[in-house]
Parts: sequence; structure tokens; C-alpha cells
Amino acid sequence: MPQKAAHGRGFFLEKIPYSHYHLIMAPVEDIIKKMNQRGNVSSSNQDLIRRAFACAQKAHVNQKRRSGIPYFDHPISVALSVSEMGLDASSVAAALLHDVCEDAHFSLEQIEKEFGPEIAFLVDGVTKLDKIKFHGTEREAENLRKMFLAIAEDIRVVLIKLMDRLHNMKTLSALPPEKQRRIALETLEIYAPLAYRLGIGEIKGQLEDLSFPYVYPKEHEWLAGQVKEPLIERQKYVDKLLPLIKEELEKEKVEYADIHGRAKHFFSLYRKLLKYEMNINKIFDLVAVRLIVRTVEDCYAALGVIHKMWRPVPGLVKDYIALPKPNGYRSIHTTVFGPHGRMTEFQIRTEEMHREAEQGIAAHWAYTEGKASDVYRKKGVIFASKKELGWVSQLREWQKEFRNPDEFIESLKIDFFKNRIFVLTPKGDVIDLPEGSTPIDFAYQVHTDIGHEAAGAKIGGKMVPLDHELHNGDIVEIITQKNKKPNSDWLSFVKTAAARKRIQSFIRAAREELAFSSKSGQMIEFRLSVRDRIGLLKDVSAAVAELKINIKSITTDTKNRMYPLIIIHAQVKSRGILEKLMMKLKGVKGVEEVSYKLIS
Repeated sequence: MPQKAAHGRGFFLEKIPYSHYHLIMAPVEDIIKKMNQRGNVSSSNQDLIRRAFACAQKAHVNQKRRSGIPYFDHPISVALSVSEMGLDASSVAAALLHDVCEDAHFSLEQIEKEFGPEIAFLVDGVTKLDKIKFHGTEREAENLRKMFLAIAEDIRVVLIKLMDRLHNMKTLSALPPEKQRRIALETLEIYAPLAYRLGIGEIKGQLEDLSFPYVYPKEHEWLAGQVKEPLIERQKYVDKLLPLIKEELEKEKVEYADIHGRAKHFFSLYRKLLKYEMNINKIFDLVAVRLIVRTVEDCYAALGVIHKMWRPVPGLVKDYIALPKPNGYRSIHTTVFGPHGRMTEFQIRTEEMHREAEQGIAAHWAYTEGKASDVYRKKGVIFASKKELGWVSQLREWQKEFRNPDEFIESLKIDFFKNRIFVLTPKGDVIDLPEGSTPIDFAYQVHTDIGHEAAGAKIGGKMVPLDHELHNGDIVEIITQKNKKPNSDWLSFVKTAAARKRIQSFIRAAREELAFSSKSGQMIEFRLSVRDRIGLLKDVSAAVAELKINIKSITTDTKNRMYPLIIIHAQVKSRGILEKLMMKLKGVKGVEEVSYKLIS
């Protein structure tokens, strides 16, 4: 990729004819304009976003989506959503560039050369997340959600990916039915729960509603038929309610920023109906009243006003301000017997709580450089709009005070899974391993035979040694060789207990096979922990004799033992006979545990 132009506009901007500049760059100017509405965006960061826009436009030129729409519409939409969340210029630039490595054959090195390591890091993170495949099991879903966070390493990567998936879901109708269902199921099982854990309620609701008709088409069709009239009717009811509430709040001098009706998300409604025998009349928050006030004190004052107007339903007052939900959600919910005795739900919160409920963790960040220092400008980073950023408790429990920008950037790193790594098979299956694991650990985690026959390994298509340390997001391919056997040297570097145990078992079995190769067989010492009973010794001896094995000696040890010990020395001719005898001895009534060792 050519170097930036000397005056700083960059190679990609240089290629845009001046006469067409405003026409071509109109979408990015809209993004910058919206960002400026929240705070001044420096000229250097505006230039960064314009260069990323021009690069992505060049990369995706002549590409079209299945729907026939130009492909470039997708990164523009993702970048716009990212900017609306209040993320920084680097995030917006990465959103514009997030598909250029996969779909336009740009290398990560080229991205880093033109836009710097931070944006290359974000683009690489989103690209890695694209490689994850979901096959539909509940356990796998949880692993994938962990992997998203572990691979991302930076919350911004997850947020960009969520916006990418949101736009893909909005255009899903252009894909074949089998792909539609797979992507929708993945969205429902992976992306929506991630949005919830990040506290981004609005995005979670949108992702679920967009997935619903593809994953559960019959249920969606039924619900659409059931809800249409009740929804219209309830909306009219709420519209009549609003002036009454406003009048009473003003009379009681409770300041409010906004009051509006909120229709329940479709999929959320469906899940709630499952709890109420699919009876729509038992759902009281089909349309709820949302009341946004100035302060926490006003929340409780507004609650008092509403309870003065209408009697609350016992047990349906929930104070999520005093006791927030695990994902950080704060609000007061109350259900009252409204006009004509109709149950009506109210949600009362401050403007800050509302932003957090809609945008989750992103609401803690504000993009601005009005007060920016040289460090801010140099790094092109975001800063915390408040002193403390509380991270969702499902992932980790911590709070930090940000004394400088570097500390804040460190807070973006997800270290909850720092002792685990998540790597992929070539088919996109997720393998969860401890930090420091090697291709041998990976191989045994996939299947014992693959571990036994491992002859080499590739990561990202390149050969690596078998003791190579794996990292988050690596795509690992094990090269196997028939008749290959585990090497005892592997024990010096494997990390997982499972791999170590299987290697040791194989080596022990091989050693025993060698010992049994003599004509006379091998002398074995068996040690049986037993619950003593009449006839036990006779039954043990019979089990040995049944396999035509001669007992050389048999002794007992009862001293200072909870369970007496029977020790048998016998000549065994083959490993196969040894395994059969072990099974027989374990089956004798009163035998609690059996072990053996070879006697040289």
C-alpha cells in the first residue's frame, strides 16, 4: 500500500477527484456531523474517519450483496451505528474497515501501515470473531459467548461486531432459507445474550425480534395475529394516560425530561407468554409508560405521585435502583390499577439510567476532544464520562478510578478469561484450553486418537512446532500420521491434565505390551481394597482361576486400615488377559478398588 500523501490527507483521499468529493463523501460527513453533536471531533480524527471511509469504498468497489445493494452500504451502516453509541474515532474507522481483510483481500499489515496499530487491532478482532461457527448446542453457546469476550480483548471489538450482526439481520431476507435460520439461531443464542450481558437492552431486543420469524416462524405468525389489535388498543389507552400523569407531576413540582409509551419487544413478549399459558390478557406491560426524570430523588418522588393517583398491585413494585440487575440495569418498575381498573406498568428512571439501559456499557463512554490532552490526541482514544466504570458482574467484578487516559484504555481490556484461551478447529468449532496450551493439548481435547497420532501442526496455515504456545483465536490444524505414537518428551510441555493422563496411559500400555512379549508372560502384583466378608477370598481366587492364571502368592494386610488389603502375585501372559482379570476382580462383591503394577 502506498504511503500517505505528504500533506496528510492519505493515499485514498488523494484518489477522489475534487469535483466528486462532496458527492462521494456525503455519508461519512453525516457520521462526523452526528459525532460532533455530542462533542467536538478533532480535525485529525475527522481526517482518520474520512481516510478509512475512502479506503473501504475503494476496497468494496463493484462488490454487491445478495440483495443487489452495493456492499459498501454495509460498513457505512455499521460505522453509523457505532458512532451513535458514542464510541471513539478509532472504533468508527475500524467499523468502516471491518470487512476489507476478509472480502477485499487487504492485509492486516496494510491496514496497520495506513491507519496504525490500534485500528489494525480492532479490525483483526472483528475478523477473528467472524470465523466462529455455531452448531446449536446450549453448552457450545456459553463457550462461544466466553470466546467472543476472550478473543476480542477489547470491549470495542464486541460492540462493532454486534452492530455488524444487527445490520446483517436487517438484510437477512436476501439469503437462502437454510442460511437465514442458521444465522438467526446464532444471533438468538450468541449475540442477543452478549448484548444483554453488556447491558445494551435496545440492541438485545432488536436482535431477538429480527431473529424470531426465522427461528420460530409459526410462533411468530401466531403472535402477530394475537397482538395486533391489543397493541393498538393499549397504545390508545396509554396516549390518554400521558396528559393525566404530566398534569399531576407538574402540580407536585416533579421535573421530568420525557414521558412516552413503550411497546414490549415481540420476542420478549413471546417468552413471557410461555409463562402465562399463552394468555395475552395476563400480560400487563404490552405497552408500558416510561417516565424519564432528572435525579434519583425525582424517581422516588414520581413513584409517589403515580401511587397517589392509582393503587399499586401488591408484589409488582421492583426497585432496580436500590438493587440493580446483574448487567447493571437500574430503574423502578411498578404496576398499578389504572383508569377503569386496567393494570398498567410504569418504568421510572433518570436520563443517565435510560442511556445505560439503551446502550449499556457504551453509555459510560463519551467521545470528545474538547478537553483533550496531547496524550488523547496521540492515541486517538476515548475517555470516561464519569470517574468509575462498573463492568457487568457476570463477567468480572471490579471498579477502577481513571486518573489518566492510559488507565482508561487498560480498562477496556477484558481480563476475566485471562487464564483461558479459546481456539478454533478448521471447521470453526471452539476448543476451550488453559493459557499456555500447545497443539498437543488441542489435539487430545479434540479426540484421543488425534492426540496419539499427531505428527505436526499448522496455525493459520503455517507449520509450527508441537510445543508452540497457542493464543486466543488461533485456527489450529493437526497433521496426523497412522501408526504414530505419543512421545514421552511431550510430557515436558503439555499443559492440560487430560493430555498428560492420556500420554502417560499410552506409554504405560506400550511398556506393558513389551513386558508381556516374553513366552512366560509377566509377573503382576494386584492390590485389592475390600470390605471383608465370609467367602470373599474364595471368590477372588475363583475369578483369577477362571482365566487359567496361576497365583504365585496371596497375602492380606489389615493393620491400621479402614479397608483390608488383599495382595496377589500372579503370572499373566498378555495385556488382554490382564484387562479381563481387572474387570472380573472389580466385579467381585466386597471389592472396593483394584490396582496393579508390573514386577520385574
